[in-house]
Amino acid sequence: MTPLFLLICSNIFMTIAWYGHLKFTDTRLWIVILASWGIALIEYCFAIPANRIGYTHGWSAGQLKVTQEIVTLVVFALFATLVLKEPLGLRHLGAFACIVGAAAFMFVGRS
Repeated sequence: MTPLFLLICSNIFMTIAWYGHLKFTDTRLWIVILASWGIALIEYCFAIPANRIGYTHGWSAGQLKVTQEIVTLVVFALFATLVLKEPLGLRHLGAFACIVGAAAFMFVGRS
């Protein structure tokens, strides 16, 4: 569970770094770039341990990546609806289902 928790934390910070500036379109681009880099540094402080811990506890790199993609999609969906006020539709649900299916393929047969 530690890798999953750390991946959730890292994706919260990365989503803010990548998309948070959209709420501040009047701010100079160089300022939001520097702010985003600072936020991304915090994200790395969660992502790197998540992958290291997961890998040393038997997760494959593929399993870690697919799990990270699922977490990214869930965090982004919440961010898009709650912060950016963008509605989610069936296309989003379909994309999520495809990624969850990919995760199932990565974990099936894992001992």
